[in-house]
Amino acid sequence: MARSSISSRVGDAEPRVRRGYFECRFGQLHVHNAIPPGGGFDEATALICVHHSPMSGRVFQKLLRAMGRDRSVYAPDLPGFGGSDPPPTRPAVEDYAASIADFCATMRFRQIDLFGYQSGSLVAVELALALPSVVRRIALLSVPLPTEAERDAFRRAPWPVQPTEDGSYLMTEWARTLSQRETGVGLEALARAFAEKMHNGSNAWWGVNAALEYPARERLPLLSHPVLVVRAKDELWDATLRARDLIPKARLAERPELGRDLLDQAPEDLARLLGEFLRG
Repeated sequence: MARSSISSRVGDAEPRVRRGYFECRFGQLHVHNAIPPGGGFDEATALICVHHSPMSGRVFQKLLRAMGRDRSVYAPDLPGFGGSDPPPTRPAVEDYAASIADFCATMRFRQIDLFGYQSGSLVAVELALALPSVVRRIALLSVPLPTEAERDAFRRAPWPVQPTEDGSYLMTEWARTLSQRETGVGLEALARAFAEKMHNGSNAWWGVNAALEYPARERLPLLSHPVLVVRAKDELWDATLRARDLIPKARLAERPELGRDLLDQAPEDLARLLGEFLRG
């Protein structure tokens, strides 16, 4: 009896992680979410997490559980990724942000906090600029600040690459996935990430393209919100510092001991960092 009661209390202390569909201008938006154990009473400001391309909101699974203990957390799949319907034509960052704004209108949020990862950081920035009175605080992890050389290189060889009849495109993308592998990341986790990336189809490159074409140097200085910029030791280590310098009210938190798999390897550490900032 005692063991059962203890087990029940532990279970009750964890958030309920669920998924659902909501309407947006491009069709249905698939959203991963975590609900606090108290059912939403006396919880902190809701948090929306924006994933990087060409992945989906699934990358936040561990963070949802860590952050969802005292607030509702939502991680939408951007249109064309995960389970969300794609846009009819190649979108810009503003279009991705508008789809989340549609979700916010449906949910009737009075205030929200935002967390963006890599290219998702730019979508979070644009959403904050579109909804300045609704967005309260913003956290950005690994912020891209594309150069013209990077844009040119992507235009010449966009990725993920297009399907080929002989299946060689799979080996090309698998090699890319292996090249980005962090120390300690198992093959199973790597395979899941690869499958997630390839699931998004022949237009999966649209998300990276939108991020590269986004005028980040002009848009970042327009933010008036409190911003936390988290700098992890990944391919955006240097760009993130340059981005921080463009944001008027940004503070910097450096995590040089953690790389691009921070969301999987250290979700509790990240949740503590984000929680302290969001509590103000």
